[in-house]
Parts: sequence; structure tokens; C-alpha cells
Amino acid sequence: MLLTMACSSKVPIASPEAARFGPAEIRKEVTESQVLRQSFVGFALYDPELGQMVVEHNADKYFVPASNTKLFTFYASHKMLGDSIPALKYVSRGDSLIFWGTGDPTFTHMDLKNTLAYDFLKNRPEKKLYYVEAPFTSTPFATNWDWDDYNYYYQPERNVFPIHGNVIKFYKEETAPFTTTPSYFKKNVVVDTAASRSNAAFVRGWRTNHITYRPRYAAEKFSTEVPYITSPEMTVALLADTLKREVELLKAAVPQGGKIFYGLPTDTVLRRMLQVSDNLMAEQLMALCSGTLSDTLSVERAIRHIKETYLADLPDEPVWIDGSGLSSMNMFTPRSIIALLQKLMQERPREKLLPMLAVGGRPGTFRNIYKADVPFVFGKSGTLAHVHNQSGYIMTKSGKLLLYSFMNNNYKVSTSDIRNEMERIMTEVHHRY
Repeated sequence: MLLTMACSSKVPIASPEAARFGPAEIRKEVTESQVLRQSFVGFALYDPELGQMVVEHNADKYFVPASNTKLFTFYASHKMLGDSIPALKYVSRGDSLIFWGTGDPTFTHMDLKNTLAYDFLKNRPEKKLYYVEAPFTSTPFATNWDWDDYNYYYQPERNVFPIHGNVIKFYKEETAPFTTTPSYFKKNVVVDTAASRSNAAFVRGWRTNHITYRPRYAAEKFSTEVPYITSPEMTVALLADTLKREVELLKAAVPQGGKIFYGLPTDTVLRRMLQVSDNLMAEQLMALCSGTLSDTLSVERAIRHIKETYLADLPDEPVWIDGSGLSSMNMFTPRSIIALLQKLMQERPREKLLPMLAVGGRPGTFRNIYKADVPFVFGKSGTLAHVHNQSGYIMTKSGKLLLYSFMNNNYKVSTSDIRNEMERIMTEVHHRY
């Protein structure tokens, strides 16, 4: 038992205040919560100093993880990618530069402001640019993604060579007309002042890149992103548009002996993926991982490889479908997530691991929870319809770093109620354990 072990010479004796909020009390908070009483709840709290679970509740049951899946993508990238992201591959032949994609999601990304590969292609006026589409066996949407979310910023298509994050950004200040980035799509926008069947200001056609702007649903000031449909032809058109030079689509096999041009530090991309829960980056990171195995990119192949090579020792085999967690077919157990968090902690120094994650009270998905002068929660949240989870690391006031996975599926109350209750319980753990 925890309190017995706490009396050993290796572990500080728990204070009376901490003892009053030990495993039994924590379990009671989880299992007798009125907010969580109709949810399917999984909870695991692990003490790495003791090398054992403090509390387990349904820790061996499978839950839909939502964006907690990105912790597995993080680990895969940690194991399979180097210090820098392979931005593109190329061969130089005479006056021609033939290049193809690696899956890198950061080319002219509007938030990361990455221009490395852009400058590489732009600043070779002596070369004619030819783009070859690398083989990609994954579909633009993964299995069980919601088809009717195609118009929302969080579900852009997966492809070999993302540009601008595979979204169109519409931006407007109060007294100015809206701008369109990339400007290539400006011609695709039509205005509908009579629309009355949608509350979205910008609506893209189901299988077209034609977009309807509905001013009556637009605020005076806005910033909106809409995914576009990708294709090799669209990639070439957008490359030519952004590079301001001709790019030709070469319908041929990927050349042998290609060189790699490296882009951003891998940790820069991983931090963005984890802290703001960027779905496209998660998917493309798995595509990048597959590129270390062969020239054919495949999210599914990367998942199989990481499961068989690095995660075969998890307590329960993950049902792992995509990189982002958008698929409700993903299923993980809380105790397997704890095992993954252990691996991360053993393989990355704490000072380089914790700042990568969402941090309580800091910019990112934890910005409105766990607010404190000194951060004490570092982790990943995950939300889908009737799903809200958190997994990560929590520092207690007594100086312990604990690992936790708190999963909630199949609830009818509001997600904010679930979130607030998790915050309340984990804050009690921080203060009193």
C-alpha cells in the first residue's frame, strides 16, 4: 500500500494533511462524483518514485481517447524522426530541379512562419522547378472521421505536400474588407447576402473549392480558416502562386537518389502539435515517420511499425487508427497511456519533456484551467462529441511528480462540466497528496 511504502527510508513520510487525501480519498472523489456519475470514467494515477499505481478505476478498460492520441504521435516522432523535419526531397539534373513532398506540414504555415523550404525553391532562378507527387497510400480523411466536418479548420485533408496548413484563411479588421490567404482562392469566393440556412460565414462546397461568403453571419472582425481540397494539381498551382514562379507537375515515378532538405527543428513542430492540438500536424508527423521506412508515405504503416517495434510491451494493445485522434475508432486504456507517459519520462529529460505539453494557465489547450503562478499540470486534453479526457503529469505541493490519465466517455452533461470536475479533482491532488 502507498502509505506503508511511504514510511521507507527512500520515500519521505507523508504529512497528516497529505494522508487525509490518499488513494482512498482520491478514488472516492472520482467514483462518487455527482458530475461524473453517468459518464464512463477511467482513471489512473501513477507514482514513478514508488513505481506503482496510486489509484486505478477502469484503468484496464478501453476508451475513445480523442486528442490524447497525439501523445502516441509524439512518442512515434520522438523515436523515428531526427532533430529536424525532412521538408522535401529533390534531385538536380542540368537546369532542372525535381522535388517531391515528405509529408512536412509546415511549408508556408501561417502560424509557424516557416520559410526554409520556400526559400530553397524560390532562390534558384537558374533551375526549372518540377514537382513529382510521392506515393501516399492514406486517404485525405482517416477512417471514421466526420464527413460533415470538412468545412471546419480542425479537419484539413492529409496529403504529401501541405501548403499553408491546407487551409484558406479569411481575415477582417473592423473597418476593412476581408483578406484571403492564399490569394489564389480569392476568385473562388462568391457572396450570398440572402443565405438563411447556415450560421457559418464561409461555407465551402462539399467536393469543390468554391466558397460562399455569407455576410449576415460574419462578425465585424474575424479570422476564419476553411480547409481546401488537395490534389497534385492544386499543390502545383499553389506552389506557383506562392513562389511567384512557374512550377510544372511531372507525372513520373519519384527519382532514385534524392537528397533531403531539412526544415524546422522537430521539437518546434511537436510542441505546436501538442500545445494547440493541431490535427494536421499530428497526421503529417505520422506520414513523416513512415517516410523513414520507405518512399511511400502511409500513416497506417507508421502506426503499425511503432506498435510492433516500440509499444509491444504496453499493458493493452492500442486500437490506433490515426495520428490526431479525430477518429472515434481509436481506443486506448488509461494504464497503457500511463505506460506511454513513463516511456516519455524515461527517454526525455524532464526539463525537455514537460514544456512540450500543454501547460496549465499558459497559451494552449490548458490556458483556462489549472491557473497558478507556478504551473503544476503538463499534459494533453482530448475532446470529441461525448468524449473529454486529460493525460499527463502533475506536480504536487509535496514535491512529487505523478502521471495521470483521466478519461470520460458517453456523458450527457456539458463538456465544460466534465472539464471543471476534472480540474477540481486534480487540483485537490496537487494541493493535498
